[in-house]
Amino acid sequence: MYRFYLRAFLLALLAFAVAIWAPVAFAASENSLQIPQLKAGRTRPLIVIAADNQGTETTDLVVPYGIIRSAGVADVLVVSTHAGVVDLMPALKIKPDTTMSEFDQAHPEGADIVIVPAMHDDRSRDVIAWIRQQSSKRAMVVSICEGARLAARAGVFEGKRATTHWYAFDKMRRTFPHAQWVRNQRYVVDGNVMSTTGVTASIPASLALVEAIGGTAKAQSIAARLGVDGWSASHDATPFRMTSGRLWRFAGNYLAFWNHETIRLPVQDGFDEIALALTADAWSRTFRSQAVVAEKAASIRSRNGLLLAPDFSRDIGASVVEIPTLPSARVLDDALSQISERYGSRTSDIVMLQLEYPAKH
Repeated sequence: MYRFYLRAFLLALLAFAVAIWAPVAFAASENSLQIPQLKAGRTRPLIVIAADNQGTETTDLVVPYGIIRSAGVADVLVVSTHAGVVDLMPALKIKPDTTMSEFDQAHPEGADIVIVPAMHDDRSRDVIAWIRQQSSKRAMVVSICEGARLAARAGVFEGKRATTHWYAFDKMRRTFPHAQWVRNQRYVVDGNVMSTTGVTASIPASLALVEAIGGTAKAQSIAARLGVDGWSASHDATPFRMTSGRLWRFAGNYLAFWNHETIRLPVQDGFDEIALALTADAWSRTFRSQAVVAEKAASIRSRNGLLLAPDFSRDIGASVVEIPTLPSARVLDDALSQISERYGSRTSDIVMLQLEYPAKH
C-alpha cells in the first residue's frame, strides 16, 4: 500500500512539474532570436537605428548603438528623417550618420535590422512609411519601448506577439487588437520582429541581438563590460503602475519651478555614450532638473563613434555632475542614488518608473 501511494505521489509530482515547466520552455522557444539572412554581398549585418530630428528617445537610441558598436558584430548607422541635428528626448543632441532618403539611395536593398526608438511624433508618416518599406525588404524590425507605436502603425505586428512600455501597454492593446500583446517579458521576439518594454529594456534586448549575431561568448563579454549579469527576457511588470503618491510627486516636482535646475554633464572626446545617455536620461526625468552637455565644441565623438552636438548656450548657472568611471550600465544606479540624495527617494522612484527600471537593481 505504501508503494502505491508513493508511486501515485511521484506521478502527481511529475505531472505538476511538467505543467509548470512546459509553458516556460515553450515561451523560451517562442522568444528565440534569429537574425535574418544577410542581403547579398554583406559579410555582417547592416543595422539602422531610425531617428526623427524633432525628437527621439535618448536611451532607446544610444544604448543599442553603443552596445552593438562596441561588440563589433555589425555595421550600425543612425538614420534620420532629414539632415541636421537630432534632438534626443529628454536630453542631448546628436548628429546622424545619414538621412533616410540618402540611405535608400546608397542601399536600395535595405537594411538587415531596423531599430525603432520611441519618438516625439509617433504618427510620423515619413518614419512609418520607411519602416514599412524596410520590412517589405525583409529587414527585421526591433521596436524599443514606445517605438512600438510606430512599428504597429507600419503594420509589422499584425498577427504577431509584441510588447511595449508599461504605461502604453493597455492603450496599444486596444488600438492594435490584431497583435498579441505580452506582459512580463523584457523583450518579445516573433519571427522577424522584436519589441521591448520600457526604456532600460534596450540593454538586454541589445545584448540578445549581439548574442544572435556574434554568439553567447561575445554577448557575455559585453555584458561583463557593461556591469550586467545577463540579458534574460524575464520581467515583472507588476511594480510599474501609476499611484496617487506618484502622481503627487510628478505634480509637486513640476509645479515647484523655483527649485528647477540645469545639470551640466562634462564630456570630452572618447566619452562613454551609454553612461552619458543613462545619466542624462535619469536626471532629465526628475521633473526638477534638465541635463545638458555644454562644452564649447561643434561636436564631440564618443568611444564608439557617436557624434554629440553640445548645447553650449545653456551652461550658465548649471550644477555640474560628474559621470563616474564605472561599468556603463552601473552608472544608472549611481545617478539614481545621487537623485535620491538630492531630491528624495520619491523622485528617484518616479525616474525608475518612467525608465521601467526594476528596483531590485
